[in-house]
Amino acid sequence: MSACHFLLLLCGLLPLANPDTQTLPPAQRPAWVAGEGIVMAGSWEPLLFRVRRDGADGYLPTPEQRAAYDREHSPPMIEQLKALGVNFVMMHCHKGGGLEAEHESMQDAARFAKRCRDAGLHVGVYNFSGAFLWELLFDERPEARDWVLRDAEGNPRTYGEATYRYYWNRNHPDARAYYHCLVRFAVEDIGADLLHFDNYTEGPGMDDCSVARFRDYLSASFSRDRLAAMDASDLASVRPPMAGPSDTLLRRAWLDFHAQSLADSYVDLSRYARSLRKDILIECNPGGPGRRVNALLDHGRLLQGGEAFWDESRRIGMEGGRLSTRIQTYKVARAMDNMAFTYTTTPLEMAESMAFNLDCLGCICWFEYGNVVKAPGVQEPLDPATTDFVRFFRERRDLFRHATVVADVAVLRSYPSQAFAPPHFADRAAQVEQTLIETPTAFQIVHDHQLAALDRYKVLVLAECVALSDRQVAQIRDRVARDGALILVGEAATHTEWMEPRPRPAFEDLPPERVLRIPPEGDLIQAVHEALGGRPALQVIADPSPGVCAELTEQPSRRLAHLVNYRAESPVDSVGVKVRVPDGRRAVAVHLASPEHADNYDIPFVATEGLVTFTVPRINVYEIAVVTFQ
Repeated sequence: MSACHFLLLLCGLLPLANPDTQTLPPAQRPAWVAGEGIVMAGSWEPLLFRVRRDGADGYLPTPEQRAAYDREHSPPMIEQLKALGVNFVMMHCHKGGGLEAEHESMQDAARFAKRCRDAGLHVGVYNFSGAFLWELLFDERPEARDWVLRDAEGNPRTYGEATYRYYWNRNHPDARAYYHCLVRFAVEDIGADLLHFDNYTEGPGMDDCSVARFRDYLSASFSRDRLAAMDASDLASVRPPMAGPSDTLLRRAWLDFHAQSLADSYVDLSRYARSLRKDILIECNPGGPGRRVNALLDHGRLLQGGEAFWDESRRIGMEGGRLSTRIQTYKVARAMDNMAFTYTTTPLEMAESMAFNLDCLGCICWFEYGNVVKAPGVQEPLDPATTDFVRFFRERRDLFRHATVVADVAVLRSYPSQAFAPPHFADRAAQVEQTLIETPTAFQIVHDHQLAALDRYKVLVLAECVALSDRQVAQIRDRVARDGALILVGEAATHTEWMEPRPRPAFEDLPPERVLRIPPEGDLIQAVHEALGGRPALQVIADPSPGVCAELTEQPSRRLAHLVNYRAESPVDSVGVKVRVPDGRRAVAVHLASPEHADNYDIPFVATEGLVTFTVPRINVYEIAVVTFQ
């Protein structure tokens, strides 16, 4: 028996890990992450997959494809990426074809990774896709047929129209053991700095393993009486309700089980990788958190498994007079000590990432077959206007390193309220977040498990958070009792976490002097101002608005107001800014830094009772106002 096959057998006997936080605090990560930040170049598809993806019936490359692939892995390619300011390469490792089918490609990856490291680049690897190339894998491992996710009709769930790819059940014990082999190769043979796990959206299905796990979940989560009430007394006959509205307890249980299964899988992979190297970085691709919670995917649970996640979402800017940003992605990431990986190929995208992201500029280019373009599927050359932004991110790490977000306000993204309640509740909650973005407010997005850390915020906003557990209610009431302010937008805690009605709303008896209640269409900004006693940490006055967004960060002895103009073609002049410094501190200087001017320059300011007021003469795309205090 080979060592790997023994490992598969051993790992298949291990119980699934209990979900807990695996995210490394920033101070425990490799020093280069904060020291250098991440400027990424990507090309993570192995050659055999590209052949099939691009229209061939099989997996055999042409001589031209092989030659271009070799150029992509050459020292001149590495030097070209370094010249662009890249310090991190996301490359291929395993796509789902099998250890034997992908043996040559995985060895190529190990050699290329060494070349990158020797040249001073850090390396992340695409460790598995969440789907396998079944024509190859079934020949190599016939038992993998049992790992396939099945849809409601029992058919394999394919990767869209790519029918040569089947999603696999990442919670199947034998599949988990197989994943561990891939992780071990990436950590020990490639020496990767980061492991990337793709397509973290597809959880359990109608396959035998998923059905059995769901029945065990029901048995462990609900009493006999509650099982009877949901017509699930005979667990042996229960089938997952994979489609339909969340208007029954059984359907809501399935959604929660699906989200938890993804989180369990991610934590398991993270824990195993950390058993091999304690400071390796872990990252997945669930997509961005978007404007509302995805009922099948809870970022609040999932992201506790690693340090980064991908958002491959839309472009940003002003579209038809409406502001479109990735700020919610970055705020969710930052609150969870995660980096967000995004494609940043314009000055505006880079500015937004510098302002709101943690230690990562983003993926600035794609270099498949040695052709350096903006992004996969975007065959456009790089924008030369981004050069100064890359250089600024690399050279001015003093403005970003070890900076923490200053937030007066926490906005709860309640999973049950958005996953189980009618959709209009989530839509209204999204509008609250958008209002705080468009009227720049020092706020943060938090998830259910983060209610235990409310002391760091002065105000908690519950926007249509109708479904809260007794424990969450107690945490919020405790914060209010200890001088925390609460803003209720619309309904709050009218139901339990399973969307079962309460006898009366849980916050009905809270003293009115501690709670501001406003209707969904009410003046949220005025309510926040009132809850803060007229003392917000940040105010920005710009015309036109929306268009300028802001984030406030802090380092020892200074606060930094990051100002981003989303009307990138139209500079905004005379932007008024007010920054509050910590109690007992006195502002001594304000200067501006930007990739759009060579040197810092001081600007005049007025300091009164801890409030520093100044005017930024012009914002083209990005300015950082640095307020130094003693």
